[in-house]
Amino acid sequence: MADLKLSETRDLTRIERIGAHSHIRGLGLDSALEPRAVSEGMVGQTSARKAAGIILQMIKEGRIAGRAVLIAGQPGTGKTAIAMGMAKSLGLETPFAMISASEIFSLEMSKTEALMQSFRKAIAVRIKEETEVIEGEVVEIQIDRPAVAGAALKTGKLTMKTTEMEGVYDLGAKMIESLGKEKVQSGDVIAIDKPSGKVTKLGRSFSRSRDYDAIGPQVRFVQCPGGELQKRKEIVHCVTLHEIDVINSRTQGFLALFTGDTGEIRAEVREQIDTKVAEWREEGKAEIVPGVLFIDEVHMLDIECFSFLNRALENEMAPILAVATNRGITTIRGTNYKSPHGIPIDLLDRLLIITTQPYTKDDIHKILDIRCQEEDVEIAEEAKALLTHIGVETSLRYAIHLISAAALACQKRKGKVVENEDITRAYNLFLDVKRSTQYLMEYQEQYMFSEASIGDGDEDGTSAKLS
Repeated sequence: MADLKLSETRDLTRIERIGAHSHIRGLGLDSALEPRAVSEGMVGQTSARKAAGIILQMIKEGRIAGRAVLIAGQPGTGKTAIAMGMAKSLGLETPFAMISASEIFSLEMSKTEALMQSFRKAIAVRIKEETEVIEGEVVEIQIDRPAVAGAALKTGKLTMKTTEMEGVYDLGAKMIESLGKEKVQSGDVIAIDKPSGKVTKLGRSFSRSRDYDAIGPQVRFVQCPGGELQKRKEIVHCVTLHEIDVINSRTQGFLALFTGDTGEIRAEVREQIDTKVAEWREEGKAEIVPGVLFIDEVHMLDIECFSFLNRALENEMAPILAVATNRGITTIRGTNYKSPHGIPIDLLDRLLIITTQPYTKDDIHKILDIRCQEEDVEIAEEAKALLTHIGVETSLRYAIHLISAAALACQKRKGKVVENEDITRAYNLFLDVKRSTQYLMEYQEQYMFSEASIGDGDEDGTSAKLS
């Protein structure tokens, strides 16, 4: 009997771009704001995560605004990860704007304008408005088509019902087109926004669930609405102040948001918008939602930007400012004076400072385990232990970079599990900072514009090799 050759089938999965912090899902805190050992992609840094959780809770309750938080620690200790965890925990309703301090100097606008736009991106306005909608189950759609093509516009009638009443509406050409686009048919439950004529398909009525033997998974069954066909509903729109600024300052309106050509916005426009928003707040039509502005590498800002931040934090509609830095005592950019973290003392006095500590060997092992799962790499325990050792001796970031390189080396030798030899091959191909520095010191005479004042280096720790 001839052997049957079965072709291997591979499941099609959704392709996602794996980033440095794509494994972060939140801060990993329980209901009492106590940090779990490993949760939501976060490992270690218990005191820093707990402090961030308290700040987060105060933001959600609306208790603080115009405050600033500094996340300070050595490189590779999870400062940006904590900020990303805060963003994920806040959800979509609360705005979270993230920028790098060096971006301020590369934009085609003044530094203060770039900071002001970032501030207003982190402040949302929740606008409430009432609108009339027609909501019910479609009983019948009658469309009268002209006998001769192009002789007249199409007209028709739409019969809708609720559990208590039934009504017939005349349809114009635009409404017929809208219903056709949504593929509305008898038995669908729809909502029609009366002022704009927008048709929204809510689902299919439960009374029509037995019409077909086979139904696609995308079909959703809903109850037939009760009460009257015409109702007044409250609709909530959530937009940032920056989006309102752009819409009101550009001739193309909201389309300027897509082109990215926002440019500088005049102070008069912002004043008028702030006045209008204040009126809406007094009338109960809108409410302000202060979000979070996160500035990474804050030491890259200069003295003018720091002075602006001091003033901006005193504004009544200021968001929470979170900044991060890995610098110690260093020069404030734009001056000759030194200060902790490169931040002026008067601004440091306003900051709640959260410190991060270097990861332990156990923490590095857990983080590498999470990253292997995120990158879908199967790795042997011995190889994982070796990778952890590399992370302790060099840096966590370098060890994380070796995962995908070792996985590719494993794939080339047609292996399924990453072994020690794959880690070793990747380690020998790609140098870490210590080995690269040692190499430069040995061959610095052969490089152009080399400065020999680097020193002799630490020959004990820089020449480590793997067998």
